[in-house]
Amino acid sequence: MNAVLRKLLKGANALAVELYRRSNGKIGGKAKGGTPVLLLTVPGRKTGTPHTVSVSYFPHENGYLLVASGGGMKEEPQWMRNLRATSSAHIEIGREHRDVSVRIADPAERDQLWRDVVVARAPGFASYEKKAGNRVIAIAIVTPTTPIN
Repeated sequence: MNAVLRKLLKGANALAVELYRRSNGKIGGKAKGGTPVLLLTVPGRKTGTPHTVSVSYFPHENGYLLVASGGGMKEEPQWMRNLRATSSAHIEIGREHRDVSVRIADPAERDQLWRDVVVARAPGFASYEKKAGNRVIAIAIVTPTTPIN
């Protein structure tokens, strides 16, 4: 990805995060296809500096599934790379703020979650898998560790 595109995407993400926060998720709280969106704050794997991004999620059991589709990009999103390097993060859903534990689904679990939850609830995600080519789209399972605040 070239530097100009990277800078544009960074600016667009900052605007999306600000609009989400100012509106308590009313603006930016839904992705294409109606999938709900949360804000994920995770430390950078190299710098430790917290980064916040908007991510589609799927409520599942006692937590949430975060799907690293990146719209079908050939490269895994940075936020997933950062999640792989940590065991905890922070999420915002509307006004709610929660600390969460992080676990990346193993291959068999990922395949089951992809089929039975992600594509079952949002069939449009199947096209992301095709666009991603050889990249297997990872799924993170985040589970709240703190009460709503």
